[in-house]
Amino acid sequence: MAVHDQPHRHVRFHLPSLHRSETARHSGDEAGTLTLTATSAHVLAGLRVLTGFVFLWAFLDKTFGFGYATPSGKGWIDGGSPTKGFLGSVAAGPMESTFHDWAGAGWADWLFMLGLLGIGVALIAGIGLRIAAVAGTAMMALMWIAEWPPAKHLSDGSLSMSTNPFTDYHVIYAVVLIALAAAGAGATWGLGKAWARLPFVSRNRWLL
Repeated sequence: MAVHDQPHRHVRFHLPSLHRSETARHSGDEAGTLTLTATSAHVLAGLRVLTGFVFLWAFLDKTFGFGYATPSGKGWIDGGSPTKGFLGSVAAGPMESTFHDWAGAGWADWLFMLGLLGIGVALIAGIGLRIAAVAGTAMMALMWIAEWPPAKHLSDGSLSMSTNPFTDYHVIYAVVLIALAAAGAGATWGLGKAWARLPFVSRNRWLL
């Protein structure tokens, strides 16, 4: 009985390459990071534009009296004062009398309105975010002091109805402005890149 030698079959075990696995994993991580970065940039850009519109709309409504927060015929162009109603109604806090003195003053109206316009345009355009953050934070701080959330009672003894002794929308807006400036959020959906390349801006980085 003849015995035929069968061809030898070498069984090989293919172990996954650690190098390829690591490469694939890192590639995936990098792709995920890039995706997250792009998504974050667009989210911040959307937040920037919407926040800018809040300031710009306040300027437009107070200027022309569209009938929302400012009644028709009571706009700035009609002789109304953008600060008289708000500052004149301050009823708590350490600067109550000071705000009453400022209410309706020409310089206060101009400073307030130019601040609203400048911050709104800067945010929507994506330029000068650092200046907008400083100006906006100062404005929000003054408005926070005017409303004075820590007070439980107003100067006449009535309840202030404050919902939070510290954090309100003024604080949130200030933090948003600072975050947008720190993140350089003007490059996406904005003129931030072109603005940064201008010679006078590149020499004065505080203008970014």
